[in-house]
Amino acid sequence: MHPPVPAPDDGGARAPLAAVTGASGFIGRHVVAALTSAGWRVRLLLRRAPEGSEWRQAHPEVVAGSLEDEAALARLVEGADAVVHLAGLIKAARRQHFFDVNCKAVARLAETVRQVAPGTHFVLVSSLAAREPALSDYAASKRAGESAAREVLGQRVTVLRPPAVYGPHDRETLRFFQIARWQRIPLPGRADARAALIHVQDAARLVASIAAASPRGEVLAMADAHPEGYSWEAVLAAAARAVANPAPRFFQAPQGLLKGVALIGDVARLAGSASMLNSQKLRELRHPDWGVADDELARPAGWAPEFDLDGGFADAVAWYRAAGWLRS
Repeated sequence: MHPPVPAPDDGGARAPLAAVTGASGFIGRHVVAALTSAGWRVRLLLRRAPEGSEWRQAHPEVVAGSLEDEAALARLVEGADAVVHLAGLIKAARRQHFFDVNCKAVARLAETVRQVAPGTHFVLVSSLAAREPALSDYAASKRAGESAAREVLGQRVTVLRPPAVYGPHDRETLRFFQIARWQRIPLPGRADARAALIHVQDAARLVASIAAASPRGEVLAMADAHPEGYSWEAVLAAAARAVANPAPRFFQAPQGLLKGVALIGDVARLAGSASMLNSQKLRELRHPDWGVADDELARPAGWAPEFDLDGGFADAVAWYRAAGWLRS
């Protein structure tokens, strides 16, 4: 067994403690920053100690291990006021891989919390895709993970379902900004389709706010100030403005072309390679309703989104260009 790497003694011993998985991921690194800014101490489950200046402010305590390591999970959650589970798989070559990480690992962590820290608030960051589990193996695995956590911990769980999350460090939504530079921009979904979005910093602050609240066994969804969602044209028009493409022309992408691109991903999966774009992901993209209704919307006291779509996309593009991910 490896003991936790202790955090420096910075006088914060009485601050609440958040145990976090998935801290090195896109959303995770922002959640750690938001928790720290809100006055939490953080304990992170990582395979190795974090490097880089972005971690200095957090002064994290690190538990070396993985989601398969039950002893490491016990060290992670012991004495925690909240457990924030962000680790997950967004692409995989096999259905079982999704379920191993997005369901079985959730159940393992929830059971550890039940045994080691039964009074802890367990915040499970899932996905809005879990609302439609028949669409894909990913969506089904996220829904199964939610059910597993709630079965073990009941009212001690809050499930948070993010919609499409964008912002600094995200490589998946980078593709939309690259497409938004074109003079003719294809729209992958129906004209009447709607999808909610949220900037990653707003999502991270929301996670921190929920972690501090009393758990009530809720399943809630995130969104910006327009939870009803945006059309594909509105999203890509905003992306075009962010990359200084003032007058693009939009057209509905031919279904044959989309299916052909997805088929390449399907073949890659059969060959054992995890592809982000395949027939299942295309079904998710083309689903007509990824909006968020009032009765499922997370709006904790003291939290409000800071980024609208134009401001959020401008922030993302500025970061991409500074990082060298997107040319000027």
